[in-house]
Amino acid sequence: MEKKLDVIALGELLIDFTMNGESEQGNNMFEACPGGAPCNVLAMLNKMGKKTAFLGKVGTDQFGVLLKDTLDEAGINTSNLQMDTKVNTTLAFVHTYPDGDREFSFYRNPGADMMLTEEEIDPEFLKQSKIFHFGTLSMTHEGVRKATKKALNIARENGLLISFDPNLRPPLWSSLDLAKEQMEYGFGFCDVLKISDNEVQFVSGKEDYDEAVQYLQEEYHIPLILLTLGKDGSRAYYKDMRVERKGYKVDTIETTGAGDTFCGSALNYVLEYGLDNLTEEKLGEMLTFANAAAALITTRKGAIRSMPEKEEVLQVM
Repeated sequence: MEKKLDVIALGELLIDFTMNGESEQGNNMFEACPGGAPCNVLAMLNKMGKKTAFLGKVGTDQFGVLLKDTLDEAGINTSNLQMDTKVNTTLAFVHTYPDGDREFSFYRNPGADMMLTEEEIDPEFLKQSKIFHFGTLSMTHEGVRKATKKALNIARENGLLISFDPNLRPPLWSSLDLAKEQMEYGFGFCDVLKISDNEVQFVSGKEDYDEAVQYLQEEYHIPLILLTLGKDGSRAYYKDMRVERKGYKVDTIETTGAGDTFCGSALNYVLEYGLDNLTEEKLGEMLTFANAAAALITTRKGAIRSMPEKEEVLQVM
């Protein structure tokens, strides 16, 4: 079958309300930024000239309409974006600390992204893609978890490369044990894993990153593991190689979307060079570009609409 799409992502599409100063009355002002990790990844891939599509659900409220319009503007295929008439679009309020780090308050009990069902997963649609990308926000509740697992099985049966970013958000889970269990389920499927320093420690129980990744390699045989270390850069673990590249120093205003920008950049590289014969040099190039792109997004508000152009990333490098 001819592949019309490079990447299909499944998961949450929501509004990130980010702090944006104070009003004359001294009230906090929030900016409504379209977001959600899987679509942030797709937005970066689109900037790199790739063809992408999103699979998920929003409400028919004003936020859902805004999100659909945003994806259409970004060139992300929305043919399988479902609109729920009964449940509102999920919202996340992002409280930013002075160092640019953040804390989330989610309005999702339920939110439309949780309402995606197994029946809404179309096998013929999924087969059109080279890569299937997902996270764990679509695994927090039973209905959408079944939908995610159905999509994963279709992707595996049809030979798609599977990319996974756990994107752990503890407030959204009924228990951290369930979060760990679903992360482990994802590890069992993925060919490319993008995982952060604190997530790899959480899931492996090991402080040392190399030991933690080695545990994942031995347990799950994941071909390419990308470990992000925040402002310190990133590492790639592939076959018996371990490649590390430093981060870039920039004037960070907030870190929302940095990991997703990194992930989109890395998947772009996998699409261009394949996953079978990556060299140390190629892995270094991949990390350098992805680190620069991730640094750049931290100098801007929001994610989907703030993704950098290739030329901007090359300038940072």
